Amino acid sequence: MGCAGSTPKVDESSKNLRKPKPWKHTQPITPAQLKQMRDEFWDTAPHYGGQKEIWDALRAATDADLTLAQTIVDSAGIIVSNPDLTLCYDERGESELLFSLSQVSLFCSAVFSLETNFCGDCMDAGAKYELPNYVLSEPTNLIRDG
Repeated sequence: MGCAGSTPKVDESSKNLRKPKPWKHTQPITPAQLKQMRDEFWDTAPHYGGQKEIWDALRAATDADLTLAQTIVDSAGIIVSNPDLTLCYDERGESELLFSLSQVSLFCSAVFSLETNFCGDCMDAGAKYELPNYVLSEPTNLIRDG
């Protein structure tokens, strides 16, 4: 229960998705080159952290229309920090991370010396997922087959 003047907390994961802003690659590329870049990203992204299930959901969302993408993101418990999907967290991410870091700091300070910022086991508080523009949309300088 909150006080009479409090407002309900907005669930960050319910941000409505939107199309990414137009972007331009450093040099014109073909659809085949764009596909290769995307495939390489999705093949390597899970190796840099986070949950495979979240990466799979993000990939499905990037291939879907906005309505279906929203459903996928909501169902997977993905916290959308940027509505164009360039920055997301898993369900234990952003909001719990802020709480966890303050708790971790107190715990680690009590258990370890004050010189130790965080212990490794304490930092399991969610993962950050960053998606580059090229997996979200086509560049404005994509070379179309004539």
